[in-house]
Amino acid sequence: MNKAIRILGIDPGLRSTGFGVIDKAGNKLAYVASGCIRTDAAGSLPERIKTILEGLVEIIATYSPQQAAVEIVFVNVNPQSTLLLGQARGAAIAALVTANLPVAEYSALQVKQAVVGHGKAAKEQVQAMVARLLALPGNPSADAADALACAIAHAHGGQGMGALATAGRRVKGGRLV
Repeated sequence: MNKAIRILGIDPGLRSTGFGVIDKAGNKLAYVASGCIRTDAAGSLPERIKTILEGLVEIIATYSPQQAAVEIVFVNVNPQSTLLLGQARGAAIAALVTANLPVAEYSALQVKQAVVGHGKAAKEQVQAMVARLLALPGNPSADAADALACAIAHAHGGQGMGALATAGRRVKGGRLV
């Protein structure tokens, strides 16, 4: 029997950072948990970053993932939005590497390709496929679905995206070795 690998997927966002935790045992995936870390839109940037960081530290402590996957930030039309999103992503990665978790990164195109079968899938398609793949009773919220999809993409990494590239590797100084 294959030992399960617990994977934490993260969809970073300054207003709402989605998280999803799954177990992968062989070719079977099992849902563990998902949700969103919401920040106060009226709060200062440092307060919002702290909320994301502390929320992920708590999630890591609660679910003890062995690997993590984070969605890569795409460049928006608005550079300011891209910079803010990048800071939320940085807070997420900081929480992961501080916990000595190996971190894999996937573009939205790669995630959608792995979960839905094509990179231009709509959010609703991602939500429906995540619910189907994890046998959920209903569709998760969009942010949680994106995070779960990121974890699923990592779990399916053997099909061209890195074969759980982090398996058997360790983190040294925040980098995989």
